[in-house]
Amino acid sequence: MNELAKYLTEISCDGLVSGLCQQQAAVRFDLTFAEVESAMLGLGLWPARYQRNRRTISTEGQLALLHSSVTVIGCGGLGGYIIEGLARLGVGRIIAVDPDVFEEHNLNRQVLSTMANLGLPKVTAAARRVSDINPAVSLVPVETAFSSGNAVELLEQATVAIDALDNLTARRQLAHACRELGIPLVHGAIAGWYGQVATQRRGEDISPHFMGQGDEPKGVELKLGNPAFTPAAVASLQLAEACKVILGQGETISGRMLVFNLLEMEFEAVCL
Repeated sequence: MNELAKYLTEISCDGLVSGLCQQQAAVRFDLTFAEVESAMLGLGLWPARYQRNRRTISTEGQLALLHSSVTVIGCGGLGGYIIEGLARLGVGRIIAVDPDVFEEHNLNRQVLSTMANLGLPKVTAAARRVSDINPAVSLVPVETAFSSGNAVELLEQATVAIDALDNLTARRQLAHACRELGIPLVHGAIAGWYGQVATQRRGEDISPHFMGQGDEPKGVELKLGNPAFTPAAVASLQLAEACKVILGQGETISGRMLVFNLLEMEFEAVCL
């Protein structure tokens, strides 16, 4: 490791190491890209890809992101943007859970969907996208529907879980499982021009406040539609919440739910 540290220090420039040099170091020392990245950050050196993070996230924080694991339940409208953002942030491990394949009606809003991958499992597209974005990040594709029966298996290693579901029943099961396992959960929901975001910390239960009524399997998004901008807005807020949970930095929206109407540009934080 001393040789690796010496090598990384020598090839750095202004505290940054290029992706090409990082890859060369991985080959030279028979390490993974992520292992080299961990060593770099431990030395106070930054991968050049994260240079715009440096005034927002500390070196220790970037290392915490690399060593974290996030389970994203749903890889559609919300999940696609969330997975994209996690990969660009440098979250080391993403568990992506979704049973569906891409259909043509996904093209209006789901960032992972393209004409070329219609019929492709969403988790497969997610894995390919993450591989293209950041070789230090591993994505574990799980092509199955989330349920109370597989909750422990999917969540037990997660630093934080992110709700990107469109199924009200599964959303409630996810909140219950996270509460039982003591795993923070970042909730998001969309419907037309409307969205909501909340963070469930250990011991809390936000499920009574989800969009939808009774035991209907789907949320109100089926009635109000899903334009492109609503999932992008909600996913960005969920990413910020998840990042704060991992870093232990700032204030999450725990104990409140942010609800908004993008048509009228009205935002309100409602106490739970």
